[in-house]
Amino acid sequence: MYTGYLQVVVQTVITFFVLLTLTRFLGKKQLSHLTFFNYVTGITIGSIAANMVILKTIVFIKFLISLIVWCALTTLISYIALKSGKARTLLDGQPTIVIKKGKIDRKALANTKINLDDLTMMIRQYQVFSITEIDYAILEPNGMLSILRKPEFQSTQKTDLSIYPSAPSFIPIEIITDGKLLPRNLLEVGKSREWLDNELKKANVKTIQEVLYAEIQPDGNIFIQKIE
Repeated sequence: MYTGYLQVVVQTVITFFVLLTLTRFLGKKQLSHLTFFNYVTGITIGSIAANMVILKTIVFIKFLISLIVWCALTTLISYIALKSGKARTLLDGQPTIVIKKGKIDRKALANTKINLDDLTMMIRQYQVFSITEIDYAILEPNGMLSILRKPEFQSTQKTDLSIYPSAPSFIPIEIITDGKLLPRNLLEVGKSREWLDNELKKANVKTIQEVLYAEIQPDGNIFIQKIE
């Protein structure tokens, strides 16, 4: 009788320390559930760990091997996504602009399987109760909504001070990440490759591969951070 309880205690202790070790390898991205893939992986790891402790129909060592292999695959996929922009897009998806210059993009909503009721609910979570206050809304790969309010509704209510700042010419958007160009984003802001090359030349950057991150600023200038 006591042998069975002792076995559960031993398996629980082993599982605890194995999970503790594996989570150190998985990294903070997995723990924060930044994407749906991370979320599902986290649930699966928890399910395997629970079965290791509770179920007796399968040998404990088999569950242990399964847990280690699953975590190893997750780490491998994360490494591939880190090195490959295409793999990262395939796994995590891309941000989708659902409100652009104050107008709802119905096609973007349809592609992301979100209806207007869902959109307005998500917006209200940011204490925004009118779409007319929004300049841009971006649906992130993790399902969260990022909102850029119109200038007159940003921070303190500038309308109360009779201040009406001009609207930004561009939405801040990345155009180079990890030494790779994002042509779609460059097209989104209406800039050409020739313009980008000239801006890089001004910053003493010879090739895109030298750039860790580059972003278009609201005034049309470009922020560039080189790979060190």
